[in-house]
Amino acid sequence: MRNVLLIASKEFKSYFTSPIAYILMAFFGLIFGFGFYTATRDMVRFSMSQMQGGPQPINLNQQIIGPLLGFASTISLFLIPMITMRLIAEEKKTGTIELLLTSPVNDIGIILGKWMGGMLLYLCILAMSVINIVLLFFWGKPNFQPVLVAYLGLILQGGCLLAIGLLISTMTKNQIIAGGVTFFVCLLLWLLSWFTASDPNSTVSQVVNYLSIITHFDNFSKGMLSLKDVVFYLSMIYFALFLTSRSMESLRWRS
Repeated sequence: MRNVLLIASKEFKSYFTSPIAYILMAFFGLIFGFGFYTATRDMVRFSMSQMQGGPQPINLNQQIIGPLLGFASTISLFLIPMITMRLIAEEKKTGTIELLLTSPVNDIGIILGKWMGGMLLYLCILAMSVINIVLLFFWGKPNFQPVLVAYLGLILQGGCLLAIGLLISTMTKNQIIAGGVTFFVCLLLWLLSWFTASDPNSTVSQVVNYLSIITHFDNFSKGMLSLKDVVFYLSMIYFALFLTSRSMESLRWRS
C-alpha cells in the first residue's frame, strides 16, 4: 500500500508541475460558475414574477443544486480525458515505462497508484464547485443530505470514467489519441440512454440503457442513494482496472 500511495502522490504532484491542473480547475470553475450564476438569476426572476403577496418558496435542491451538479457531470466528460491521457501514454512515449515495469511495484500497485493520482486531481476540480454550493446555504436552506449524495455520484462517475481512460492510456503512447478515444468512449456511454428513447421497453433497450452512465447518475442528482447505481459504478471501475492490469501484463511481456 505504501508503494501505491507513493505513485499516487508522484502522479498527483506531476499535474501541478505543468499547467494542466491549473487549466482544468480554472476551466471547470469558470463554466460551473457561469452555470451557477445563470441558474440562480433565472430562479430569482421566476420567483419574483410569481409573487402573490410574497415570494414563492424555492426548493434549492430540486431547482438549482440537482441540475447544477448534473451539469458538472457533463463538464467532466471533457475534463477526464485530459486527466487520463498522460497516465501511461506519457510513460511509454518518454521510455520510462520500462523502468516502471521493472520496479519492485507490481502491476496492481502501479494501476491503483495512477488511478488514485488522477482521482485526487478530479477531486480538486470538483472542489471548485463547493464554493458556489456553499453560497446557497447562506442564501437559503437547502437539504444537506441530497447534496452529499449528488457529490458521491459525481465521485463514483468520475472514478468510473478515470478507470476507462487509464485503460485506454495503456494502449497507445500518443497522448492525443488516448485523450480523443477516451472522450469518444465517455461520450458514447453518456449517450447510450438516448439511443433507447424510441423503444425503452425492449430487452435490448433496457440492457443498453443500464450501461449508460447518465442513467445511474440521475438518481444521485435527485438526492436518492440507490444500491444498484453504486454497484454499477463500482463494478465498472473494477472491470476497467482489471482490463488495465491485463494490458499492463502484455506490456510487461513485450518489454
